[in-house]
Amino acid sequence: MERGPARVVAFSDGVIAIAITQVWANHHIMFDHIRSADRVVLFLNTMLLMDVALLPFAASVLAEAFRDGHGQRTAVVFHGPAFALLAVLFNVIWRHVRRDRRLLSTTIDAAGVAAISRRFRLALVWLATAILLGALLPVLGVAVIAAFIIYFWLPISGEIAAAKRRRGHRT
Repeated sequence: MERGPARVVAFSDGVIAIAITQVWANHHIMFDHIRSADRVVLFLNTMLLMDVALLPFAASVLAEAFRDGHGQRTAVVFHGPAFALLAVLFNVIWRHVRRDRRLLSTTIDAAGVAAISRRFRLALVWLATAILLGALLPVLGVAVIAAFIIYFWLPISGEIAAAKRRRGHRT
């Protein structure tokens, strides 16, 4: 059974708000283009929310390690994979809805789908790099993760261009 994603998004907003993470923007970018959520999307989104709930704990471990000056490498290598698992889950959800086009809304064209796909794949490489760098130089790993968070707040060019083209056709 499929259903509109509005309830999934509302529930997810609540969990993400409790965890107070930057994941909210990415989640909305993805779900703005999902017309229908099947059981696979619901299951994968639940897994994503479980990881979101882990982020505040991972962040507190990281903050404590840097505050105390002990265990920074371990903390970065713990915190980084929590974000990397999110990236994996975003990729898996997006791949599922992209493959099954009936789950995508008509608000996005092939260029927009490709732009979001590129951004989500980039997250995997970016976070793997942050984890490796963090194992060597913890401060550098944290800086790469912070840059990752900032980057993901930037608009996705292909998605925005596609939206502008669609608006232009309506006027």
